[in-house]
Amino acid sequence: MSDHTPQFGLLRQRRFGPFFATQFLGAANDNLFKFALTVLVTYQLQVAWLPPSVAGLVIGALFILPFVLLSATAGQLADRMDKAVLMRRVKDCEIAIMAVALLGFVLQWPALLLLCLVGMGVHSTFFGPAKFAYLPQVLRPSELTGGNGMVEMGTFVAILLGNMVGGVLIATPEVGRIHVAASCLALALLGRWAAGAIPPQGTPAVVHRMNWNPWSETLANLRLARTDGLVFRAVLGISWMWFFGAVFLAEFPVLAKEVLHGSEQVAALLLVVFSLGVGTGALLCESLSRGRVEPGLVPLGALGMSVCSVDLWWTLQGLPPTAGMLGLADFWHAPGRWRVLLDLFGLSLAAGVYSVPLYALIQQRSPVTHRARIIAANNILNALFMVSSAVLAGALLAAGLTVPQLFLCLGAANAVFVALMCWRDPQYLRRSKHWLLRLAGRMQPPSA
Repeated sequence: MSDHTPQFGLLRQRRFGPFFATQFLGAANDNLFKFALTVLVTYQLQVAWLPPSVAGLVIGALFILPFVLLSATAGQLADRMDKAVLMRRVKDCEIAIMAVALLGFVLQWPALLLLCLVGMGVHSTFFGPAKFAYLPQVLRPSELTGGNGMVEMGTFVAILLGNMVGGVLIATPEVGRIHVAASCLALALLGRWAAGAIPPQGTPAVVHRMNWNPWSETLANLRLARTDGLVFRAVLGISWMWFFGAVFLAEFPVLAKEVLHGSEQVAALLLVVFSLGVGTGALLCESLSRGRVEPGLVPLGALGMSVCSVDLWWTLQGLPPTAGMLGLADFWHAPGRWRVLLDLFGLSLAAGVYSVPLYALIQQRSPVTHRARIIAANNILNALFMVSSAVLAGALLAAGLTVPQLFLCLGAANAVFVALMCWRDPQYLRRSKHWLLRLAGRMQPPSA
């Protein structure tokens, strides 16, 4: 048997294919339900205690709250249980949550639907550590980068499809709510069917006692992650990527409407381009790293993120004025708009190249006995960074910054953050230099 399976070849193997389908369907269901609920309470239901102006923020906060509160517990369970069994139990819970959500959609009870939203956040919280701790158990070291690239690509494609399908279904007159509810329940059932084919991994030997106090366990997980400086800096690097990306995703509607003067379809187009860019960058990592965990890609990806952010600001500053709102067809032909899409694609592609080696590095370096707990610490920091990005971006915009200026600040801050990370751990730059020299050597023509 070969020591290395190409990333797309992994989909045909039982150790990876059912797992990939399970996580893809779960991510799609999360986003279909969340976006449909946002549209429902924003446009269709009049909820006095949840005005449309804050509905999106409240829904986002409720979904992410379990990551902060329960990731520490989820990490402990994932270190103590067979990962396949845990994923199946999580999928059982997803079916129950979606069955309750079906009732909420039929009766139009926003409070019950919000409770189900929190339940889906809990579902994702407990699935995450098991998901990322499962990969290094079933993939060879040469397959870790490709496998993580597939998962990252699948996640962003699932987010994109979930948002798009959720928006289309909930907008269907009269029966939209029923279609959403039925689709969410069907996705949960399909996810459980896929999880049933994930091969068992056995129960790991665990020496630490279960700590049910989320606060003390969260601090313990963070201390655990800090025992290896390289791992902790990789955790911080991933959390920064979510900080960076969350601002762009949150500002797409405003960017489309107020800066690009585009319709809702233009905002959707920005999301499509961003998601495809991250997926493409994630898939490229295997070929760029030549089947190894390559930290040298991290500074190169970060450089692309900053350059494209600055160029996006420059492009937006110079856009000519337009008369009225641009539809999708008019947007394609308006001057300068193609460069906006190119910058967004380049930025998100670079983010994919930046993040995948960091995930693989954490999985490779973390001890198997508490790998899931370190991944849980990563999830906690991801959630905190995303919340802080929303608060900081809101404060800067309220202080008078425009959306293009916010993107410029992000590009500059990204350069500073990665420079500090490389300063604390010079191996990133050494590996980048080595990777570039190797690339230059392959590009030189053979001597006569």
